[in-house]
Amino acid sequence: MAPDRCEALDATRFLAVLLLIPFHTAAIFYRGDLGSFYLTAPSSSAVLSAFVLLVHQWHMPLFFLLAGAASWHSLQQRTAVSFLRQRLQRLLLPLVVGTLLLVPPQVYVHAVQSGEPVGGFLRFYPHFFDGVRPAGHFEWGHLWFLAYLLAITLAFLPLMQWLTRPGRGAPGWPTAGCPAWVALLLPALPLMLSEALLRPRWPGFQNLVDDWANVSLYGLYFLGGFLFCHLAWPWQSLDRFRWPLVLLAGLTMGVFAALELSGAAPALDSSWPARLFQAFRGANTWYVVLALLALARRFLAAPGTPLHTGAWAGMPLYLLHQPVLVAVGWVVVPLPLPLASRVLLIAGVSLLVCAAVIGGLLPRLGRAGQCFGMPTPA
Repeated sequence: MAPDRCEALDATRFLAVLLLIPFHTAAIFYRGDLGSFYLTAPSSSAVLSAFVLLVHQWHMPLFFLLAGAASWHSLQQRTAVSFLRQRLQRLLLPLVVGTLLLVPPQVYVHAVQSGEPVGGFLRFYPHFFDGVRPAGHFEWGHLWFLAYLLAITLAFLPLMQWLTRPGRGAPGWPTAGCPAWVALLLPALPLMLSEALLRPRWPGFQNLVDDWANVSLYGLYFLGGFLFCHLAWPWQSLDRFRWPLVLLAGLTMGVFAALELSGAAPALDSSWPARLFQAFRGANTWYVVLALLALARRFLAAPGTPLHTGAWAGMPLYLLHQPVLVAVGWVVVPLPLPLASRVLLIAGVSLLVCAAVIGGLLPRLGRAGQCFGMPTPA
């Protein structure tokens, strides 16, 4: 029997969104192969760059797995048509509105810092539509997640609908020839294959139409989250093998960190050493996500905590945090303060501003608040 909606998943999702604030604050001081943020400080930080690199390894895969799990629960309560309508409202509407209102200020800051003669923001705004990045300024910024999630959801909807038809029972425990812990780790294989074959050709520019490495990676995680809930037994296995999974994740993440931070990791090309390293990355990411889920089920399952009662704010916070953070950072970065003070000031002020907007302004917008991720008014 499939489990009821797990409180731990909602709390994990909200924590993952909160983590975006220190992550993108650190990105201001990051230098490396992941690219530059919309705002970059004159001097970088090795510690903050390492933080960005290590969190980037598993953060977005976790989001897509949680989205797949949420889709399973949603389809238990809705028809496919109702589910599709709800997904369009929750994903497409904020994507369109956010691209028009929340992304241009970030692109403007980046253009100004890059030395482009753009003038004031109002003068720049029409030029946001001149061309699609990298040939122009138009892009969806941090809202790429909504576009990918919507496309992946649409692609898997027929399969999800088929699996959740009434009377179609979910398979139980793995067969006797496949121990539970082996079945839990087996999904690492398609992830390893995907990263080894696709990542060298598509390193990570998220434009959806020519980014098959990320489409494959995130699609597999989305499907994995859906099947976790549909099959039910993986949750039992997570509880049973919690600490071995944490150990495995820690060991493989330690190897990943040692290779990346020492400069020993192979360059991203089509050589066999590079493909083997990408395969290792695919496995490590799966182990880390499993370990985080296992820990969440142990420590975040109790309902009624601030993480659960505030979980509804996850989507608005995701939408608003980055433009707010870039604006705050633009003011704070030039200040003659120690690095730690600037980091804490950017993250703290950004969180407070977002909390004030989400708690004070957005509820007053009524149904218009749905454009910024607010739940549907009762």
